[in-house]
Amino acid sequence: MPQSTQNSRRRSLVFPGRFVFATALLALQAEAFSGSNNQQWRPSTLAQRDSTHEIAMTATFDKVSTSSIAASRPKPVVVSEEAEALSHSTTTMKLTPSYELFQMLTEEEGGTVPELTSGNCLRDGSVLKNGDEDTMEGEQLAEYKGLGGSRKIETLPDPFKMVEKELKPFADSISELVSSDQPILSMAAKHFFEKRHGKRFRPTIVQLVAKAVAAAEPEAILQDDGETFTSEFLLNKDPSDFEKTGGVAGWQWSGASKIDVEGGMITPENHKGSDVWRKQAQLGQIVEMIHVASLIHDDVLDEADTRRGGEAVHKLYSNKVAVLAGDYLLARASVLLARLENTAVVQIMATALESLVAGEIMQLKSAPETLLEMETYLRKSYYKTASLICYAARSTALLGGHAYGSTVATACEEFGFHLGLAYQIQDDILDFTAAATVLGKPALADMDLGLSTAPILYAAQEAPHLRPLVMRRFKQKGDKKAALEALYKSPTAMNKAKELAKFHAQRAVDALLRLPQSESRDALVRLTHAVVTRKK
Repeated sequence: MPQSTQNSRRRSLVFPGRFVFATALLALQAEAFSGSNNQQWRPSTLAQRDSTHEIAMTATFDKVSTSSIAASRPKPVVVSEEAEALSHSTTTMKLTPSYELFQMLTEEEGGTVPELTSGNCLRDGSVLKNGDEDTMEGEQLAEYKGLGGSRKIETLPDPFKMVEKELKPFADSISELVSSDQPILSMAAKHFFEKRHGKRFRPTIVQLVAKAVAAAEPEAILQDDGETFTSEFLLNKDPSDFEKTGGVAGWQWSGASKIDVEGGMITPENHKGSDVWRKQAQLGQIVEMIHVASLIHDDVLDEADTRRGGEAVHKLYSNKVAVLAGDYLLARASVLLARLENTAVVQIMATALESLVAGEIMQLKSAPETLLEMETYLRKSYYKTASLICYAARSTALLGGHAYGSTVATACEEFGFHLGLAYQIQDDILDFTAAATVLGKPALADMDLGLSTAPILYAAQEAPHLRPLVMRRFKQKGDKKAALEALYKSPTAMNKAKELAKFHAQRAVDALLRLPQSESRDALVRLTHAVVTRKK
């Protein structure tokens, strides 16, 4: 590695003035996480890495408040506030949902820039690059074929080929992980892990993110005068209400796994084959197990006949076996999650599980008038699809030695959030435009369940007669036919849905471009393009 690169990778960040951290809070979090092998983010220790390469950095953020309408809109409640409070002690946290940290709708559609919090503030695109050239700086997906441009996306690394060898033993190893003494339970649990089922989209993301964050040096938070700290970190808030939803004050600077390699940090050179690499790969398996468990349960709830081109588990066996198989997968995923030995990652991924349930409740119980709101649709899409992806991406960064609130971890979550929403919106578009034989599941499945997705919601904005149909979930005879006719007659509804998917895809790329350039990062850009141009 060139000497200049080594020097740049050993830098520390000094936050002058109000951009500092409290010693007492660091001590509190270190005590809270002493039961695991989490890295203790002590400024004095970090400063010793190379005190001669400190970089002073200041940041100014425009704080934009969300609209009063959005703030007053009721959110789905799974349990009472009292029960929720009891479930979180001073050493646990409830994550701020990504839809409160990052933008859901364009400004033209009434979307607002989220309020600045400790979960989304470190988003400077130059911090991690140390002045190194980035050939993709300012990259726009619209420049590529399929999205309006003429450039070939094939000039970027193929994301699936890049991790193909690493994921090749995936089916065998995960089948072993979900084996049970009960043959029927094992067969049901293994059903979706056969090689014919998909490209392992989520594990691919985890593997590529793991490689991408290995190219970024973990940021260190140091005092500005050598001895004084203040709890007015980043946001200059009063300590009494600092990060109210974040459990332990200062938790956002904990969570990085201890890195037992020479030099104390993961680099592209020492990453593969390391303990960190193994745990990140295992996280990919855990994410797929959680995802598959949710599919099995969804198919029971939705009474679906097929999934991924094959029969649904409950059709092969029974509803009871399917439910138990899903439960078993979640149990096995929880055991494997604990083996990662990172309490923060366990909490983050547990929140992803919670989000999946919240999405189902929201889908079943949303008030009729909210069914017409695009924000309600996107929030549900976050819970059911994006949350698992974005929390897995942030967790991957933590396992790689990056702190929870670092620029790296924030970029990873923001990328996962927007990629997940783009994926779901494109999925909903294909529900109307692709044949069931191509999709591997019934077409118009959402309408059959009484659900309105982006294309229908945009059509309803133009055709007022659709609104009562949406609010009653297409329950009356002729409702679905009328909705489809209005959608296909609309000159703009489908295009608006496609533009919304492109908006989130571009935001996902913008987040990626804050990371140092690497083949894996650029492959994730290509993967994002594939998400919004796919036909199945």
